[in-house]
Amino acid sequence: MGKKLLLFLLPPLGSLFLRILYFSCRKKFILPKSLPQEPFIVAFWHGELLMQPFLYKKVRKEHKIAVMISEHFDGEIIARVIKSFNFDTVRGSPKKGGAKALIRALRLVKEGYDIAITPDGPRGPRFSVAPGIVMLSQKANIYIVPFRYKASSYWELNSWDRFIVPKPFSKLTFYIGEPFKLNGMSEEEAKAFIKDQMVQYPTIKRDF
Repeated sequence: MGKKLLLFLLPPLGSLFLRILYFSCRKKFILPKSLPQEPFIVAFWHGELLMQPFLYKKVRKEHKIAVMISEHFDGEIIARVIKSFNFDTVRGSPKKGGAKALIRALRLVKEGYDIAITPDGPRGPRFSVAPGIVMLSQKANIYIVPFRYKASSYWELNSWDRFIVPKPFSKLTFYIGEPFKLNGMSEEEAKAFIKDQMVQYPTIKRDF
């Protein structure tokens, strides 16, 4: 099957699948008392990407957001799926178009957009933190907010990110961490701090 046909078929089918899957599941939300009113960075691991649009819509309603997505073919499919949620995109990755993507993200922040980033994307290693999220947070002086979710029953793909696909009728537990900034940190300090904040997830395991 050619790429053009895949780009035509997969995005609408993927969008429909996500909505049916989400509404079939039971949901629990563990949220902070408040979130910044100003734009912030939504940070989530690449392997937990699938259900994130629903968590964002839960807390930000009609707010504008742009998702940083690689320029690979897989990234194009993802970009077309998330447009069905009225999300915009910033295309680029550390290895391709990174500087251009960062400049565009900074402009969008000034226009009031939140920016969604997978710190370990698009190619890993899993749970690593690339420098792009550090540069964006420090240059724009904006908060980072960790977004995570777990499924009580799921399929795990044999990919570098161990991508999670919840099974229908499972329980989804969504978690949003406390907002934080990276003021005064070196790049390495900031990367370590981001990872530490994003792996703090003990409540979820006790919920099942």
